[in-house]
Amino acid sequence: MDVSEIAVDLRAEQEALDSIVAPLADTDWDLMTPSPRWRIRDQIAHLAFFDETATLAIDDPDAFQIHVGELVPLLAEGDGAVDGATIGTMENLSSADLLSRWRTARTTLARASGGLTNENRIAWYGPAMGATSFLTARLMETWAHGQDIVDALGRPRRATDRLRHIANLGLRTRGWSYLNRGQTPPPFEVRLELFGPSGDTWRLGPDEAAESVIGSAEEFCLVVTQRRHIDDTGVIASPGARDWLEIAQAFAGPPTLGPEKGTRP
Repeated sequence: MDVSEIAVDLRAEQEALDSIVAPLADTDWDLMTPSPRWRIRDQIAHLAFFDETATLAIDDPDAFQIHVGELVPLLAEGDGAVDGATIGTMENLSSADLLSRWRTARTTLARASGGLTNENRIAWYGPAMGATSFLTARLMETWAHGQDIVDALGRPRRATDRLRHIANLGLRTRGWSYLNRGQTPPPFEVRLELFGPSGDTWRLGPDEAAESVIGSAEEFCLVVTQRRHIDDTGVIASPGARDWLEIAQAFAGPPTLGPEKGTRP
């Protein structure tokens, strides 16, 4: 897929989440989400911060590397230190100002990404990524943190075929999920048979792969973004594929595990 198509879907995903949070009362912005310590306002601050640094990574790679050099040492100090340097920078903003900050960050990122081609590679907090994967990661982050928000609000959310980007990213980061834990990725491939929101079946990965994952595209995306435990979904996985889905991590950063079974059904 062309990077310009992903950029369009990224903006659509951002606007969909905006339509959920914009009407919220100020008190709702302080509702706790399933992410430990994080309120709804913290989820939006996280997206704003990393949309801003995504723009920096595109526009000024040298300055971005300086930023990474300042942020990475904080990982050893714990989550509180990282939160303070990222979402904590927006702690004193009102909900209206925080929403405005995120909207500005999105607009600036859209401008910066408008000059990208499929051949561009962009440095990030994990391995450098091709431009299509880079923007797909921003779409995935928007959708995943949006899931935390709708879970906090107790509201359903309509799934869209934009999930195909996240499903592809989930499969492409299979090896990363192992390497990020100091493990060697298994030598076999995995094929996906996912049922998309529009009724289509998405077949991803080699058709001849012996290991397989079958199920709802939305539920697969919830698993690889660590928003649901596989046993709280209808996803069916062969043994080798299940081992992957129990540690799947479609995002950069230190290795983390998703919710335990039964905690976010």
